[in-house]
Amino acid sequence: MIPTTTPLRRFAMQAMTLVLLALVSLAAPAQVRAWVDRDRIAMGETVTLNIETTAATVSEPDYAPLLTDFFLSGHTSRREFVRSGGRNMARTLYAVALRPRRDGVVTVPPLYVGSQRTQPIMLTVAPSAAPSSSRAGADVFIESEADDDDPYVQQSVGWVVRLYSATPLVSGQLDQAPPDGASLQRVGDDAQYQRDLGGRRYSVVERRFLLVPERSGPLVIPPAHFEGRGAGGFFDDLLGNRGGALAADAAPRSLQVRPVPPNAPQPWLPLQNLQLRYQSTPQELRAGTAATLVVEAVADGATAAQMPELQLPTIDGAQVFAEPVQADERFVDGRPRVKLTRRFSVVPARAGSARLGGMEMTWWDVRAGAERTASLPQLNWNVLPAPAGGAATATAPTPVPSASTSIVGNAAPAQSVIDFGGANRIWILAALLFAALWLFTLVWGLHRGDTRAGAVRAEPLPSDAPPAAGTDLKRLIDRGDFGDVADALCAMARPPVRDLDALRGRLDDATQREAIDALQRARWGGGNAVAARELLRRAFAGGPRWRAVAAEATPPLPPLYPRARPEKRG
Repeated sequence: MIPTTTPLRRFAMQAMTLVLLALVSLAAPAQVRAWVDRDRIAMGETVTLNIETTAATVSEPDYAPLLTDFFLSGHTSRREFVRSGGRNMARTLYAVALRPRRDGVVTVPPLYVGSQRTQPIMLTVAPSAAPSSSRAGADVFIESEADDDDPYVQQSVGWVVRLYSATPLVSGQLDQAPPDGASLQRVGDDAQYQRDLGGRRYSVVERRFLLVPERSGPLVIPPAHFEGRGAGGFFDDLLGNRGGALAADAAPRSLQVRPVPPNAPQPWLPLQNLQLRYQSTPQELRAGTAATLVVEAVADGATAAQMPELQLPTIDGAQVFAEPVQADERFVDGRPRVKLTRRFSVVPARAGSARLGGMEMTWWDVRAGAERTASLPQLNWNVLPAPAGGAATATAPTPVPSASTSIVGNAAPAQSVIDFGGANRIWILAALLFAALWLFTLVWGLHRGDTRAGAVRAEPLPSDAPPAAGTDLKRLIDRGDFGDVADALCAMARPPVRDLDALRGRLDDATQREAIDALQRARWGGGNAVAARELLRRAFAGGPRWRAVAAEATPPLPPLYPRARPEKRG
C-alpha cells in the first residue's frame, strides 16, 4: 500500500522548495548568454537567435537594437527548472527569428536582459542563392548534398539533408538510410529557418550527418525520404479533411571515394585544414613549482575521435602532467570541425635552462592532395631556483593572443541580480537557512511517521544483464575516448574484468586479442589511433568471443579441519 500525501506535507514541501529556490537565487550569480543556430546564412534566409538567462527576476530582452539590420519574427520563450553543477536553478530561454536586411558580415548587437547584457555575435550573410533544385515551386521537396564529392577513405564528410515545405506541416517523418561501405551518424539538432525559392516562401528543416567512407570506389547514398501531412485550409476543415498527405524523395547521389595515397603520412589524417597554437604559456619556470601550459588544435573536417592525442615533447629535467583533452565539436560550412584544448603542468626538477621542442602534427590536405605539417615554435626558459622552504606553488600562465575570435555562444560575465550589502546579506542568508532546516525537519518527521504506519518501499531487483553491445559499442569505437572503449569492453565480460590484460586472457579470438594490443599501443605507446579504431571495428563487429571457463581448480592446500565421516551403526 502506498501512503497518501497529507495537505500538511504538501504545504511543507512547497514551502521548502520556495525557500531553497530563494537560497539558490541568492547564492548563485545570474548569467546570460546568446547564440545563433548558424553563423553563415544566405540572403533571404532566417537565423534563430537564442538568449538564455538564469536571473530570478525575468524581463524580456530589449530587441530594439536588432531592427537596424534585421527583420524580426517568431518570438518564443519558455521557463524551466533544471539542476546544474549540483544546484537547482531557474532558466529562461528566449528565441527570435532574424532575417538580415543586407548581405556581408552583420553584427548581432548586444542586448539587455534586465540589468544584464549579452555579447555581440558576428553573422556572415552570403548573397541571395539561386534555386538549387529543379523542383523548387513544389509544396514539399528534399535536397541532399555532401561537402566533398570525391573524399578519401576514412575522411569525415558532412552530409546535409534539407526538407523544404511551402505548406505548414502537421506531422511527418524524415529518414536517411545509411549507405553500404560507409558509416552514417546524425550530428547535432535540426536547424529550422525560412528561405525564398522560386517566388515562394519555404520552411526549411536542415538535418546534418557525419559520413565516413570505409572503402574506396563508388559510394551510392540512398535518397532521403519524407512522409507527412500538411495543414488544411478553411474549406478542407469544413469538409472534414484535416490536411493532405505529403511525400518527397531526394535525388539519388553517389560519391567517388579515393584510396589512401601510397605516400601519405601515418597516422592517416585527412583534413581540410589544421592549426596549432599555444593558448597560454608560463612566463617563468621555477624548480619544484608547477607551471601551466595550454595547447589548442583546430581541425577542419574531423571529429574528436579521429584526432591523435595532443602530447608535448619531452622536456629535459622536468616532469609533464597532462589533463584530459577538452573537445568542442561543431558543424561549420556543412562539415565537422573540432577544437581540442589540453592543459599541461610542467614541473622542473632543477634550476638552469629548459627547452620545449616544437610540437608537430602531420596531416593530409584533401583539397590540394598533399602532405602538410602543423607545428608550434619551441619555447625556452631560464628555470629559477626553488623557493625557500620548498613549498610547491603554481605559476599563472600568460595568455597568448589569438588570430581568430569566437563568434558563437559567448557568455557574458556573471552578474548578481540582487546586491545585498555586508551584514544584511549575512543575516538574510542565515534566516533563510534556518527556515530551510526547520522545514526539512518537519518533512522528515512526517515521512518518518508514514513509514512507521506500514508503508512498503519497493527495492529494485539486481540485474545481471550484460551492457548493451552492437550499435552502442560501434558508436563508442568510432567516436569515444580510448579509455571509455577499454572500460566498455572490460564491462562486457562476465564476470567483469579489471583491465585490458585480464580481458585479453579471456578472449578466444586471435584477431580480437590483436585489436586489444593495438588499443593499448594507441592509448599509451604512441600507436596509430586511426588504425586501432579500424581494427577494433572489424574485430568486435559481432561482439566479443570468449574462451570456455575452466572448471574450478582443486585447492593447493588440504582443508584445515578433516571432513567428518558418517558414523557406522550396528
